[in-house]
Amino acid sequence: MSKKHTLKDSDTDWQRVDAMRDEDIDLSDIPEVTEEQMAEARLRVGGKPVRKGKVGILVDAEVVAYFKMKAGEKYESVINEILKAGIRNLSV
Repeated sequence: MSKKHTLKDSDTDWQRVDAMRDEDIDLSDIPEVTEEQMAEARLRVGGKPVRKGKVGILVDAEVVAYFKMKAGEKYESVINEILKAGIRNLSV
């Protein structure tokens, strides 16, 4: 028994879409995302929330000492928050 392809071809003019510049896109009907909404945002992959995981990275001893001095035992959480803020501020 074979499965039939049920998806129809897209009617989208992908050449036109690919040629568009950001300023050509009409965003007038899309409200701006507020800082409060961004603060509540959670990263999901495949619809599932991304959980914290342990990783091993090499960090300069002075970086660790700085964060331990500033945050004490919670220094890893502070580093995590700074990295997340950095991700939010990236412009790709």
